[in-house]
Amino acid sequence: MRFAYSLLIRFAALILPFLARFNAKLQRFVEGRKSVWQTLEKGLQGRQKTLWFHAASLGEYEQGLPVMEVLKAKYPEYTFVLTFFSPSGYEVRKNNSIADITVYLPLDTPENARRFLQTVQPEMAFFIKYEFWPNYLNQLRQQAVPTYLISGVFRPNQVFFKVYGGFYRKALRTFSHFFVQNDVSKTLLQSIGIKAVSVSGDTRFDRVNTVLQRDNALDFMEEFTHDATVIVIGSSWPKDEELLAHYMNEAPENLKFVLAPHNIKIEQLNAFETQLKRPSVRYSQRDTVSLQDYSILIVDTVGLLTKIYAYADIAYVGGGFGYPGVHNVLEPATFGIPIVVGPHYDHFAEATALVHLGGCVSISNESELKTILDTWVANTIEREEKGKLCATFIQKNTGATEHIVSYITTNYKPTLTHEKM
Repeated sequence: MRFAYSLLIRFAALILPFLARFNAKLQRFVEGRKSVWQTLEKGLQGRQKTLWFHAASLGEYEQGLPVMEVLKAKYPEYTFVLTFFSPSGYEVRKNNSIADITVYLPLDTPENARRFLQTVQPEMAFFIKYEFWPNYLNQLRQQAVPTYLISGVFRPNQVFFKVYGGFYRKALRTFSHFFVQNDVSKTLLQSIGIKAVSVSGDTRFDRVNTVLQRDNALDFMEEFTHDATVIVIGSSWPKDEELLAHYMNEAPENLKFVLAPHNIKIEQLNAFETQLKRPSVRYSQRDTVSLQDYSILIVDTVGLLTKIYAYADIAYVGGGFGYPGVHNVLEPATFGIPIVVGPHYDHFAEATALVHLGGCVSISNESELKTILDTWVANTIEREEKGKLCATFIQKNTGATEHIVSYITTNYKPTLTHEKM
């Protein structure tokens, strides 16, 4: 099975450059990996102690960040190597301040796995939430590198728990310890004989909770909102935007909207603007206009959404009309804002919990959207009560990072000369 798997990965490596000619994301995926070895070898010259963190994409990076920050402060003499699989993570966070070296993860062939570990020589390896690469994991086991999964989530329909999933179960057994988000995940792992499991919770709660401790002021939002009631639409897709455009066109004059799409595509922005009857402006035009004269602000850049939520009275989080479903509801929740999402949210435990609590409402059509938004716009008391449910939910679920770091530092002592106390 390992031979067949490795053969498939090698075949993918051959065909991807051809396919990349027709897809911009694939092109970044292929081109970004060409300089990996050079970057690693140059960046690791003269360095002896390394820790390796792997994130599939941007969401997993944010999930692993609290653990990275604590370990970085505790072990400052270590070199932190961060790898991404997806361009959507690497391109946004390639210049992050936490890792010393950030690169794409070379494809999971036996040759790449051996070369990567010989080059990096990590004393510990951390995979965030998911992505289980059998050849890398096999090499980590052979070299006796302690390997951890952070904020893992497992479900009964995954291949590990199927009769035919032996190859992937073997890959899982290479981990030294699993830090999972819930009891279901722990029970599933124990059902296949994996006992080194702790229910630590989700590190994203720790991550978003720190947002409240920083300066979230944005000059352009101060100018645009101008004391109006504000609805922020985060990570929207065309289906979300179609429903919201209709609502925006009929909304009261004192209501303002900020739209931050999931994908910054000119054609998608243009299509959205053609549906609008009220004056809209793009973030990129902010220096040439008076923002307070507009009802709708379209954020055609990345990296600002979290701070923008600080100005929201109501949040709509997109993705709930597609698969796998709604995007990050924790960021608006931490600011104590009631949230609206589409119908597909049950793949995400935090969204499901917030819907059950009442701080988040799921809608399936334009009529339901209008009903809940009209209610929350008109009823300030109800809106604030729902928002408090969200904020309390965040506070009650923090602590995963402390659990993980405490276990690691208690059970494994890196070869440090000057450990910070």
